[in-house]
Amino acid sequence: MPPSLKYEHSFWGKGYRYLAGLDEAGRGCLAGPVVAAAVVLTPEVGLKGVDDSKRLSPKEREQVFVQIQKQAIGIGIALVMPEEIDTINILKASLEAMKRAVERLPVKPDYLLVDGPYGPDMSIPALCLKHGDRECLSIAAASIIAKVWRDQLMTTYHTLFPIYNFKKNKGYPTAEHKAAILKHGLCYLHRHSFKLPRYD
Repeated sequence: MPPSLKYEHSFWGKGYRYLAGLDEAGRGCLAGPVVAAAVVLTPEVGLKGVDDSKRLSPKEREQVFVQIQKQAIGIGIALVMPEEIDTINILKASLEAMKRAVERLPVKPDYLLVDGPYGPDMSIPALCLKHGDRECLSIAAASIIAKVWRDQLMTTYHTLFPIYNFKKNKGYPTAEHKAAILKHGLCYLHRHSFKLPRYD
């Protein structure tokens, strides 16, 4: 079953107006930022093809990405760079990115729907859902926004560091990426606190 608005309708029925779905992308990467997105939808939204971003092809994600941008009341996007990830750890960095994404929304949400067991430290009430991106339309939309935006960013980084082929691996620990680290060492986009191949 694709994600639906069942959670949203439950909270709209209780009087909440702006529900922000939250998700992040890039948590398991060796390089690049972790990116979070917050998406606020309306009860009348007519999105087609929305699903957990991991279950969609790049082309499908990009098509839905455009739909979400046109139909959402608000979208907030934020990132935490590798240096900060190394300082505070990836879980805290992911939650901080979510918090910043909420703060960048053009409307102030009165409830948060969060993918995963933990939510950002904010005064706004929240529901944390395991596999929320497979069940909740707002969270699924946020997962697509975060994933497509981050992939585009990593493609841009590829022009700075083509030796790692970020355009293809997007910073994930592929065999090719690890081999490039062994051969060329690290760049400032790598997360030094992660388990990286030894290159000394």
